[in-house]
Amino acid sequence: MKVLTGLLAAVLLIACMGASHAVVRIADDRGGRIGTYVDKYQDLRQSGETVIIDGLCASACTIVLGAIPHDRICVTSSATLGFHAAWDFGTNGRAITNAEATQMLYAMYPSQVRRWINQRGGLTPHMLFLKGRQLQAMYKPCYLDAQASTIKPSRRPLPQADQLESARGQLLH
Repeated sequence: MKVLTGLLAAVLLIACMGASHAVVRIADDRGGRIGTYVDKYQDLRQSGETVIIDGLCASACTIVLGAIPHDRICVTSSATLGFHAAWDFGTNGRAITNAEATQMLYAMYPSQVRRWINQRGGLTPHMLFLKGRQLQAMYKPCYLDAQASTIKPSRRPLPQADQLESARGQLLH
């Protein structure tokens, strides 16, 4: 019965996504330069691909929320979004908040995310984490990916050098 239910869910997911749409999975992305992510997500938006957030998406990675249409983003139970103010390196190498870039970043977020950020004091140098029920109330869940990501492939030990040499010899003869 579970196999049939899983198969039905997979068929429904594929039917809803359409045959031409691929899926991009975001996990363990700590961010980087804002411009790099704006370019990356602009291309992703034009591709029509669906985005699955299945792990950490922090800093500039969160631009995905404003760049990709809401109906093309889903979150797993492992999804965590991390928000903070934009910064630059100062003359002494320390991080200095960039108010203009922070405002630009904030303006990219959907209204419900901005409201959540405001309720926690706004974008500051300290990371704010949005996850769990609060995040799942804002974005649709992607159940199938959550199940698939829990299945770990079995790992076989790599062959030793003498085994590789023996296999190579068998191929050559």
